[in-house]
Amino acid sequence: MGKLRELLNDMDGGNCALPLALEAMGERWSFMILRAAFNGVHHFEEFQQELNIARNILSNRLSRLVDHGIMAREVMAEDRRKVQYQLTEKGIELLPAMIALRQWGEKWGAGVPSTPVLVDARDEQPIGPVTLTAHDGRVIGYKELLWKHRAELQPLGQARVRSDGGLAPVAAE
Repeated sequence: MGKLRELLNDMDGGNCALPLALEAMGERWSFMILRAAFNGVHHFEEFQQELNIARNILSNRLSRLVDHGIMAREVMAEDRRKVQYQLTEKGIELLPAMIALRQWGEKWGAGVPSTPVLVDARDEQPIGPVTLTAHDGRVIGYKELLWKHRAELQPLGQARVRSDGGLAPVAAE
């Protein structure tokens, strides 16, 4: 992906958001809790029953997700002894990552499609694979990616396509 590389030993996330995202998500149980939340589970007892998870682990993971702003903990107005957990905007934005991991698992792990199938609500057809897209909507692959310093980025519209199909900066006029 080019000569420039990420600092791979940067574990505090100063130059890369991946370590920070992994710190927020933790491990498998956090993903399973999110999957349940995306499937309409909202209460501690429901999470415990659906996931068959120990209460102390569930409590810890829910607290971590709330602390990181991925889920919100709300006391129920009709019964103040009950609590409801809701995905926040930050949590909802994890959906593409969750779907990408599921699709990867279907292809390389289980080897079979998951059941139930996730479909588009408009036409009830299965969703397509999660892909990387360029700023203009083109689907791009691993070999079409480069690492660049932010200071080196060209303003949109100030690059042109080279004869080999790549992009070259437009000379200032």
